[in-house]
Amino acid sequence: MTKTICLFCLFLFVVLSGYSQSKTVEISTNMGNMKFKLYDDTPKHRDAFLQLARDGYYNGTLFYRVIENFLIQGGSKSSRNAAPGKRIGYGDPDKTVDDEILKHYFHKKGALCAPRQPDEINPFKQSDISQFYIIEGKVYSPGELDTMELAVNRPIRNKIVNDVMSPQVREELKKLKEEKKTDEFRELAQQVKDKIEAEYNLNPKVLVFTAQQREAYTTTGGYPDLDGKFTIFGECISGFEVIDKISALKTDKNDRPLTDVKIISVKILTN
Repeated sequence: MTKTICLFCLFLFVVLSGYSQSKTVEISTNMGNMKFKLYDDTPKHRDAFLQLARDGYYNGTLFYRVIENFLIQGGSKSSRNAAPGKRIGYGDPDKTVDDEILKHYFHKKGALCAPRQPDEINPFKQSDISQFYIIEGKVYSPGELDTMELAVNRPIRNKIVNDVMSPQVREELKKLKEEKKTDEFRELAQQVKDKIEAEYNLNPKVLVFTAQQREAYTTTGGYPDLDGKFTIFGECISGFEVIDKISALKTDKNDRPLTDVKIISVKILTN
């Protein structure tokens, strides 16, 4: 009896372990193959992408938008058998997925991401999973990342300072200084400083690159300007050279490669 229970537990463990493993897919193209790990904490995108892969939806489509040091984008059904020079449309509005934008994922090289329509017509940031883009990006220096933070954060801080340091507060500080009320002046000045820092630290738009982001962007590269704006649902684990090869192709005025890059298949691999 005990032996039977142990065997059953072992069987259950194996089944559940296999079920919980992250999915891996292989995108095969006429320029080479790339493998990607799909993230389990973006289940809507993962499952929708896998279903379309099973249906063969992406087969025969093109990487139709290619920008060196930025990205390669493909999968749109309007790219299938598209005549040379034809401009490819956005995608399939019937295949949208609610956003799963997570802070711990960022646009490092090889990030597998879902495009979407602009905020003006898509305020809920729903993704169009009928296509996808892969980041090539570039390598940044630490100084470049510092400059990017400063460019975003300085206007935020300046606005907070101007809001907190109202004309009334400025007048009160001036009055205390003129009256030589040093203790009162210092107390009010500290309150003002603390309020500025608190509002700045709580502002969700403040840009601070994490150690992981800095490591990735200064070594393998990426495209940090897109962070927090699109859903990232996987990452490349092999075939980075194919990303580079595709991104280096000559393109027309619409960023479509002059040489078609065809997606032969998207296969779901076992782990």
